[in-house]
Amino acid sequence: MASKKSSKKAATSAEKNENIHIEGAGTVVYQPITETLETNYMPYAMSVIISRAIPEIDGFKPSHRKLLYTMFKMGLLNGGKIKSANIVGRTMQLNPHGDAAIYDTMVRLSRGYGALLHPYVDSKGNFGKAYSRDMQCAASRYTEAKLDTLANEIFADIDKNTVDFVDNYDGTMKEPVLLPVTFPSVLVNANTGIAVGMASSICSFNLGEVCQTTIELMKNPDHYVSDTLKAPDFSGGASIIYNGRELEDIYSTGRGSFKLRSKYTYDKANNCIDITEIPATTTIEAIIDKVIDLVKAGKLKDISDIRDETGINGLRITIDIKRGVDPDALMRKLYKLTPLEDSFSCNFNVLVGGMPRVMGVKELLNEWVAFRTSCVRRRIEYTLARKKEQLHLLYALQKILLDIDKAIKIIRNTDEDAEVIPNLMIGFGIDETQAEFVAEIKLRHLNKEYILRKVSEIENLEKEIADLETTLSSRVGIRNIIIKELENIIKKYAEPRKTDIIYEDELPVYEEEEEVPDYPVTLFFTAAGYFKKITPLSLRMSGEHKLKEGDYITQQIETTNNTSLLFFTDKCQLYKSNASQFDDTKASVLGDYVASRLSMGEGENSIYMAALKKYEGYMLFFFENGKVAKVDAVSYETKNNRKKLLNAYSDRSPLVAVRYVEKDAEFVIKTSNGRYILFNSGAIASKSARDTLGVAVVTLKKGHRVMSVEDYTDGMFENPSRYRTKNLPSKGAILSAADLGEEQISL
Repeated sequence: MASKKSSKKAATSAEKNENIHIEGAGTVVYQPITETLETNYMPYAMSVIISRAIPEIDGFKPSHRKLLYTMFKMGLLNGGKIKSANIVGRTMQLNPHGDAAIYDTMVRLSRGYGALLHPYVDSKGNFGKAYSRDMQCAASRYTEAKLDTLANEIFADIDKNTVDFVDNYDGTMKEPVLLPVTFPSVLVNANTGIAVGMASSICSFNLGEVCQTTIELMKNPDHYVSDTLKAPDFSGGASIIYNGRELEDIYSTGRGSFKLRSKYTYDKANNCIDITEIPATTTIEAIIDKVIDLVKAGKLKDISDIRDETGINGLRITIDIKRGVDPDALMRKLYKLTPLEDSFSCNFNVLVGGMPRVMGVKELLNEWVAFRTSCVRRRIEYTLARKKEQLHLLYALQKILLDIDKAIKIIRNTDEDAEVIPNLMIGFGIDETQAEFVAEIKLRHLNKEYILRKVSEIENLEKEIADLETTLSSRVGIRNIIIKELENIIKKYAEPRKTDIIYEDELPVYEEEEEVPDYPVTLFFTAAGYFKKITPLSLRMSGEHKLKEGDYITQQIETTNNTSLLFFTDKCQLYKSNASQFDDTKASVLGDYVASRLSMGEGENSIYMAALKKYEGYMLFFFENGKVAKVDAVSYETKNNRKKLLNAYSDRSPLVAVRYVEKDAEFVIKTSNGRYILFNSGAIASKSARDTLGVAVVTLKKGHRVMSVEDYTDGMFENPSRYRTKNLPSKGAILSAADLGEEQISL
């Protein structure tokens, strides 16, 4: 029976469904994509831009503002800390989002997290760290929080009609549209957000610098922002690579980028590098992962270990390096290849009057000044209205003072309570508000002393009202109030910069080094400036050297392929290279013309080549005027791999000869008057200045000069002591009869 009934019901419902007709069902409707976007997508996009992702002129997104205002209303500005879960729960009355999103907002505003230069939330417990991806915050039921001291400045006079209030999402509460911040918080704390079709990325600046810049702009609209706002400043420290042109673009347009570089120290005892501050745009884990990847790829062979040693003393990444590795050179390589140096992209996109605008620093500060001027004006108007109301009531007291008994008589002789106010109004000629005030005075206050004391306030009130009206009608007066508030903030909250400034043109330039094969070679340099690099095998198999007509070899040096070469020119300049940068050749070719290969100036010729494995020893410069300059070889070493050095030696006197010596040696100097001096370079002190004038070694008569210099070898003179001298300068000695033979000397 049951099955029959159910089958009948099914049949009946099927018949009913067949009779139902839905208009337009199954019909394909073509709708323009622009209409679909305008109807469905644009409202969502505008909601994200205006109500979620882009900060407003007070420096806060709606989620920030709702959280901080809730904490303010909970009395957490001056009270003790309470559980974060309680704050999150109360914030949900204003913020229609989940507790996780609200708690995440509070974490990012907290002192413990460390993302802001000047945090708004004073935290207790584990709030994670901005510089770590893996150090997550504890649950909201474990942590505690309250408003930080600086929050006094974002809620100052909020109860004096300084900003507008609107209903919350369910109409049960009021919340501020903006917060009446007394300083340009929009630039003081970093703020980033991604909306629909646009984004915002505002770097943080030093509080003192921002406030001082605002003051200067209010005093002088043409103030040059860079004079007081040096560069961005970050809570995590690090160093900013200062590029004046890049920062000027950011300051003027609100768009651009700059580079941040980590700070490190070298622990010589443990042969390791300790990184203590990193850019705000990266994390410890990202840096370590990148370094490990490079080590595995064989691009970093100087690192033996890397680990995270962050603890209660703060951030620390330790890099163990191999013995003999230059830590500074390794860090230059790491800056190039890892996030230890990273870029911060700026996009100063801020909502002003509900419209997103990308502004430079000056325009942004001017907008903030306009906003703050409105807040101060509304505060003065509120205070003025309250004082006028108070004065209005005191005028009624002043009239009652003339006849207190009359006031009492009117009240006592009035039969109905509702007639007391009208009778007082008629009896003293006062309005309803004044009559209400008089009627509410306590019986004990109906004495002359109380009334006289109150009436005496009239004069002060009238003066205060006049001052307020003067200020309200004067732009200068309101400007001075804002300036004074900013100066007080500088005194109370300004801190030294945490991010150092290093200038880009002072940084050593990193160039990726290739593996240079090191093998024995012989280097040849000719008088005409030609260079050859020949391997020992090729040299044994070679015949005579091919040279230009009249050219001859001046230097032959046995060394290895990885040797630094210093080419000194006749223009007092030095060009640096390396033997590995020249191709191996044969004696049967002319070789490389150095002046062309190293792009020397027109008419500039190389006159001497020094080959160094290390920058040790000395460069000796012999001049026609009899002076010799002894320069430390290390003076020609440059950390930024410069290829050209100016003022490589002095130009005060023509150069006769150049020598590179690893240790002091003896030389024979010949003068134009036929005298010879056997000179040891150890007799003069070395200098670090490359263009030093030198020390007088030879005493020359007028019209004479130094002619040539030769390296001294044993047997060159029959009696060497004849030409040596104990005192400098010396005039030298003429060749003896024994030394005149060609077999003895070939100077």
